[in-house]
Amino acid sequence: MPSPRRTARQSDLLERLVALLAAEGFASFTLDELTERLRCSKTTLYQLAGSKQELVREAVKHYFREATQAIEKEVADTSAPADRVVVYLNAVARQLRPLSRGFLDDMAGFEPAREVYEANTRLAVNRMRQLIAEGVAAGAFRDVNAAFVGEVVAATMQEIQRGEVAAHTGLTDAEAYAELVSLIVHAVSR
Repeated sequence: MPSPRRTARQSDLLERLVALLAAEGFASFTLDELTERLRCSKTTLYQLAGSKQELVREAVKHYFREATQAIEKEVADTSAPADRVVVYLNAVARQLRPLSRGFLDDMAGFEPAREVYEANTRLAVNRMRQLIAEGVAAGAFRDVNAAFVGEVVAATMQEIQRGEVAAHTGLTDAEAYAELVSLIVHAVSR
């Protein structure tokens, strides 16, 4: 989905907003605090979205849109099926690394943002199924059921998303994804 057309100033403001929210979360911020931290007016913020809720949703969508593009570029630059799985999950982990626990917790508690995260998680699961199926078809992986592996990945990704893996293991989301890489690659390798 293409991003909305924005001026250079609006794009810069959105990038700074995303960085601020990713680092600190968003539930406790008021619009006044956001304008102060971002050194802009409410009118300028409202050019990005019509309310704080819409602004948060737009920031989350922007973050994941940019992350997906970066991940897919890395995958496109990789040809070996096993490497594509490793590159994909490692890229996901790298893209999640900047997201603070506060941001992830706020996102889990705010339905419009959670919906964006869940939609991106579903897309990631489908992409993993595709990468595993390609690896099986190419003979790089054991003859595993790609749909089942995708479901295992989905369940793990959802637990990571909800903070359950962090609570049970002490791993950050990015570290959990790194462990998932190792688990999946070893499970499907010949």
